[in-house]
Amino acid sequence: MGRAVAIEVSKLGKVYDGLTAITDLSFQVFAGEIFGLLGPNGAGKSTTLRILITVVRPTTGHATVFGHDVTTETDRVRSLIGYVPQERAIDRFLTGREHLLLLGALYHLPKDETVRRIKEILRLVDLEAQADRLARTYSGGMKRKLDIACGLLPNPRVLFLDEPTLGLDVQSRLRIWDYVRGLRARGITVVMTTNYLDEADQLCDRLAIIDGGRIKTIGSPSELKAALGGDVISLTVGATEVPRLEALASALKGLPAIRALRPTASGLELRVESSEKALPAVLETVTRLAIRLEFIGYHRPRLEDVFVAHTGHPIREEFPQSEGA
Repeated sequence: MGRAVAIEVSKLGKVYDGLTAITDLSFQVFAGEIFGLLGPNGAGKSTTLRILITVVRPTTGHATVFGHDVTTETDRVRSLIGYVPQERAIDRFLTGREHLLLLGALYHLPKDETVRRIKEILRLVDLEAQADRLARTYSGGMKRKLDIACGLLPNPRVLFLDEPTLGLDVQSRLRIWDYVRGLRARGITVVMTTNYLDEADQLCDRLAIIDGGRIKTIGSPSELKAALGGDVISLTVGATEVPRLEALASALKGLPAIRALRPTASGLELRVESSEKALPAVLETVTRLAIRLEFIGYHRPRLEDVFVAHTGHPIREEFPQSEGA
């Protein structure tokens, strides 16, 4: 028996003023999984999310949430989803609890249900102790918890998270990951965008790599890494040797053990059948050309290698700015 499908996306496209944001996107999200859209800024992740939450109409194609069309059944879809944007407009002069009470009124939830839901959600995101403090006293991590609490208030079957840990320090990011895993454990389907490779690798059951408005590949992080096969060898040379990298690349391309080769800022990255077989041949070539290596390393394929293999370039991650938990 197949898994229940929460979201079905078919040949989705969006053009803004003659500029194509996304083209021919098709994928499924299964009920109860954490599904990620991984890609750099401008890849089309947020456009896809906005179509799925019914605030942007697609130019072509269609999408459904639990069988309901995001274009023709917007009210029904909105009753099934929660949304956590990159940055919610938080009122500095309201407490965390007051934010949630206000939101409950906007959703027309019964007051007693709102109070019960707020108590439960505050416990879930670990904000009980800070619930009656003004939001202006909250750290970055606490504000993000409040964002997630707001997204959970309508008791959604699907929660959409847009860059859930953008700008947070490492400890806060790890805590948010734990809360997201907790949502999955409660049966909530989570769809998130991210441009952090470690986040996609650690958190997502499956992910779609999206670049230039197109999906390049879909699968679980472990499947995608295993599909690359082999190992990755990294060669780093001194600054004076950088002009000779082209000659080294040409010589290495002819070796049978090398599957793919990519120049980096200060060396080369080689995808090989196995490092044990390839290393002696690589070192022999380096020695023959009298090129001085500063560093050589190898590792099993990482999600970064998957991204490069399918897009032809690194993801150009933005590193988080430090904000407290």
